[in-house]
Amino acid sequence: MLIPSGTRIWLAAGATDMRRGFDGLAALVQQRLGADPFSGHLFIFRGRRGDRVKLLWWDGDGMCLLAKRLERGRFVWPQAADGSIHLSAAQLSMLLEGIDWRTPRRSAPELAA
Repeated sequence: MLIPSGTRIWLAAGATDMRRGFDGLAALVQQRLGADPFSGHLFIFRGRRGDRVKLLWWDGDGMCLLAKRLERGRFVWPQAADGSIHLSAAQLSMLLEGIDWRTPRRSAPELAA
């Protein structure tokens, strides 16, 4: 998935009913997050079991709804019950792969200057 530069990525804390579609998630963006679902920002929601996420994004032509289910493991999510957290594109990539995006570690130790 190619996200245009400058797109803000928001993770909605807490669990979301994964039966919600375009309109239900857009309403959550407005009511729970206080944001505009047509802003061009990307909003990520996780189900109660933790193995499913949905991404809602207005691409300028229409609303996009993407879903992913992990066959093994869970998506790493913040402990907060409400609110939102801003992610970078790299953190989003890690999240979608099931990697803990909160504490990424370099594979090689940093060199002392």
